Amino acid sequence: MDNIHNWYVMQVRTGTEESICKQCRKDIEEEVLEKCFLPFYEEKRKIQGQWKILKKLLFPGYVFVISSDIDCLYQQLKKVIGLTKLIGTGKEIIPLTEEEVRFLMKFGGEEQIVAMSEGIIEGSKVIINSGPLQGMEGYIRKIDRHKRKAYLEVPFFGRVQKVQVGLEIVEKRI
Repeated sequence: MDNIHNWYVMQVRTGTEESICKQCRKDIEEEVLEKCFLPFYEEKRKIQGQWKILKKLLFPGYVFVISSDIDCLYQQLKKVIGLTKLIGTGKEIIPLTEEEVRFLMKFGGEEQIVAMSEGIIEGSKVIINSGPLQGMEGYIRKIDRHKRKAYLEVPFFGRVQKVQVGLEIVEKRI
């Protein structure tokens, strides 16, 4: 058996991500399931006049798992209530590509939390000064300055995923 630790993605009903992650951690042997996690992003929101940083799901409806034994994992996942499916093509379960894993690591780090980014708008161009969005300006499709969010389109799971992350625009220059 090869000991390659692949990252896989499970599709679940939106809203059940946390409970499915807990079930996986509880019911699946550690030798089979190296890690089960949910990538988050930070969002700034004004609550009762105070700015708070909230954690929101980066990919609602998806749970990420790392395993070196997909066949065993597949069998043990049958114990998990509410799981819809592992992502793949037809009968084959496909791990995330190296690029996708690198993207997640660059974006969310070891903790898989995408921190707030900070940037400016110069004319019609967005320049990110700090945070995980730095160097990823090309993925930004829309910015909502009022909600302090950037809306991105990233190639994931064999198609384009729309995700949102926190972005504070500190200045707008004409």
